[in-house]
Amino acid sequence: MSLFKKEYLSAFLENQGRLFDEPVANTPEEADDFLVDCMAEVVDSIEEVRECLDGFGMDMSDLTDEELADAAEVFLMPDGKYLVVQG
Repeated sequence: MSLFKKEYLSAFLENQGRLFDEPVANTPEEADDFLVDCMAEVVDSIEEVRECLDGFGMDMSDLTDEELADAAEVFLMPDGKYLVVQG
């Protein structure tokens, strides 16, 4: 059973090139497995993105919210939430 919504997996598959030079997944199932393995999280707000990345040990305190939303590890989902991938 998938831990991530289908639309999240599709969005990740379409945009994984932002973070990785080569595809890490080719199917929704592979994407789900990859996101689980790398402890990706879906959060509701840019403030939660900042907290999540801080929890990964990344210092993003000098970035604006807009810059943070454009970070390679951050994927905007169709419903306005954010998928944060530890890259």
